[in-house]
Amino acid sequence: MADEANSLEDLKDLTEGAAKDAPAADDSGAEVIEAAEVIEVVHADPVIDSLGRSYATGKRKNAIARVWIKPGSGKFTVNGRDQEVYFARPVLRMILLQPFEVTDRVDQFDVICTVKGGGLSGQAGAVRHGISKALTFYEPGLRPALKAEGFLTRDSRVVERKKYGRAKARRSFQFSKR
Repeated sequence: MADEANSLEDLKDLTEGAAKDAPAADDSGAEVIEAAEVIEVVHADPVIDSLGRSYATGKRKNAIARVWIKPGSGKFTVNGRDQEVYFARPVLRMILLQPFEVTDRVDQFDVICTVKGGGLSGQAGAVRHGISKALTFYEPGLRPALKAEGFLTRDSRVVERKKYGRAKARRSFQFSKR
């Protein structure tokens, strides 16, 4: 703490001293980069089990989905049923296929998932989150594309709880003048 700068003159002296110690510039004008300053980008290894599958957990609202993906023909099983049976609405099936469409992997992976809690919309969002995470575990190079679309972010919005003295979470009881 003895080298503490207490005035503007001390700061000026410190900056002049730092300028003298700065790396020298080449004739081209570019600074010389030391070996310690170079940052390497390292891609993670795929996480695949002995059966050739990748596993991930997806969450949305109160729904939790356990998702396994493996290379295949695009078969999709949710809680032991086909996706068309479990998610009857086309919008929900579209949500499930979004990670595959973004990464151009449609009909290349078989998906087996179990999902609990919440409603169908929350369950579809949980399965999409799980598929996205499992794809990044299977092929780590897909992470930037999925991250850019926001599929790897857990949507933390949940229903607000009801408070006492209120009809719902925020709604008051109807006012009566008499």
